[in-house]
Amino acid sequence: MKHKTNIVRKPWGYEYLVYQNENVALWLLHLMNNQTTSLHCHPKKTTGLIVIDGIVETSFFNDKRTLHEKEKIMIRKGLFHSTKSLSTGGSILFEIETPVDKKDLVRFKDNYGREGLPYEDYKFEEPKYEDSLWITEPKLNKKNIYNYANSEITVISIINIEAFNDIDNDENIIFLNGGILTNDNQYVAGPGDIVICKTVKQLLTVFKNVDKKTIIMTLKK
Repeated sequence: MKHKTNIVRKPWGYEYLVYQNENVALWLLHLMNNQTTSLHCHPKKTTGLIVIDGIVETSFFNDKRTLHEKEKIMIRKGLFHSTKSLSTGGSILFEIETPVDKKDLVRFKDNYGREGLPYEDYKFEEPKYEDSLWITEPKLNKKNIYNYANSEITVISIINIEAFNDIDNDENIIFLNGGILTNDNQYVAGPGDIVICKTVKQLLTVFKNVDKKTIIMTLKK
């Protein structure tokens, strides 16, 4: 996991890995004010974005959406998108990707001349800052809490559906591992998904099976 100890410098700011397992990679992105990522897509993986601090604008070929703190968006495979910081002090967000493949990147348009170029190599890496976040999985049926960017980030081991009752309906749930299963073991919410808790609770009225390896993350300001 070569990105565990380094940040990756970008013309719009920087990003670094905060968590990874065999199914997902979770990255933290710091965008400077009025700077934007390339208009790019991931042909093989699904991406979820959730804002930790600030305001961003996520744009597509023919549409755009403004996201405030704690708001999220899921981006399907192959959908070209870019994200711009609208906040004076910059913006911070999580990006969760599944499956894990950082080279799965196609840049169509870029303000910094990177059209068609692959993901940055080691020349753009430097050691992480002292306050960089790294998330570890909690013990079974326990939770780990992190304070970062004026936010409380909680990582929870879930072993039964009752555990979701302690989460507010308007909180987004990021599934890092495991998830909610049908009777034939198909995920209706699984690794890489970001789902508002109200929807999760609705799913649980029908699908009452939870993968025993389930790890979720929530975000509070």
